[in-house]
Amino acid sequence: MITIYHNNRCRKSREALQYLKEKGASIQIVEYLKNPLDAATWKVVFAQIDKKPQELVRTQEALWKSDFKGKEWSESELLDILAAHPKLVERPIVVSGEKGVLARPLENLISFLETH
Repeated sequence: MITIYHNNRCRKSREALQYLKEKGASIQIVEYLKNPLDAATWKVVFAQIDKKPQELVRTQEALWKSDFKGKEWSESELLDILAAHPKLVERPIVVSGEKGVLARPLENLISFLETH
């Protein structure tokens, strides 16, 4: 089973989902904007893809620029921010078993699937 943390409004996320469907993968879709994840869950997901929260913040989002940019945030604080504002999470994230990948660009997903 492959889990994709998906935002349907994101072209890259739609591309990753379409690729998984074309490959015939058994997919669990987590629409994290409709069903937000808590900070503890994001922490686990980020660990699965071997990324720190600061690596997965969409720093070009207007919300980030207006409310959070230019301040020092601990990992725990960033997890809370991302849980409260999931549109700030870089996407898509794809997980299979205990490992995963930030599937942006799509080549990251292709490479991940070839090795897992």
